Amino acid sequence: MRPHLSVLRDSILRHATEPHTQTLLPGLTLFHAECQTMPIDCIYHPRLCIIVQGSKQVTVGSRVFTYDAEKYLIATVDLPVTGCVTKASADEPYLSLSLDLDPGDIATLLLTTSPHNPRPDLRTGAGLAVSTLTEDLLCPVSRLVALLDTPDDIPVLAPLIRKEIAWRLIRGEQGALVRQIALADSYLSQISRAIAWIRTHYAENFDIDTVAKIAGMSTPSFYRHFRAVTMLSPLQYRTRIRLQEARKRLITDGEDAAEAGFAVGYESPSQFSRDYRRLFGTPPARDAARLRATTAPELMNLSADL
Repeated sequence: MRPHLSVLRDSILRHATEPHTQTLLPGLTLFHAECQTMPIDCIYHPRLCIIVQGSKQVTVGSRVFTYDAEKYLIATVDLPVTGCVTKASADEPYLSLSLDLDPGDIATLLLTTSPHNPRPDLRTGAGLAVSTLTEDLLCPVSRLVALLDTPDDIPVLAPLIRKEIAWRLIRGEQGALVRQIALADSYLSQISRAIAWIRTHYAENFDIDTVAKIAGMSTPSFYRHFRAVTMLSPLQYRTRIRLQEARKRLITDGEDAAEAGFAVGYESPSQFSRDYRRLFGTPPARDAARLRATTAPELMNLSADL
């Protein structure tokens, strides 16, 4: 195992006391699993994800991303994904982290270095990517997590290390995509505005023209760029958000299928049931009963993004 990866592994083992551990460092979450997990539906916010042991599979739309300790995953917009741990055991548990990306840090770095860097490529790419994990990125990440051992250092050192991580991402293989997070006139920022609106108004009926205006784009251009970034059409995206929220209501709030469907915007219980079964594989009531019968750690993982 690479030296920085070994240090990072030991740090996560010390501090990941639960399957899903929120740390003292804002935006840093640690994950620990000792077996493969069922597919978990969640929302990925803009973030960097690194696995130090084990492997994982993430599905967005029809695309499947697989990564392990040799690669990192980066998400640049809010995306509804399905993820599952594919390699883990009690002897070699799955260990990983996610770190929220701060557009302010990225914007500050771009302003500082703009005289030496050409304007980034603003062509639209997928809002989620997997790339090779290099030592120059791994080093500051391991130092950031190590601050959990010296919490008094966090207020002073964490902001500096986070900027170093952002710089390594800007200079890395996905640099063009990362730069777009901080640029108000990038296609990614325009699509992000539309995504934020859909996530707030997912229970409402709306047409594509309305959301295109929010993004500041023509309808054909918006549809094309939205699909390129999210790997879903705008209505498919809304449906995913609706169904994930409905599933959470069924499991945690104890609502019945009709209540959950109406609450998230469905007017027809039969359409809700069809869409739910298409995404999750079983009808709403049966799926909720199955999930409630799972063990506590598995049930907790349904709301955690491993």
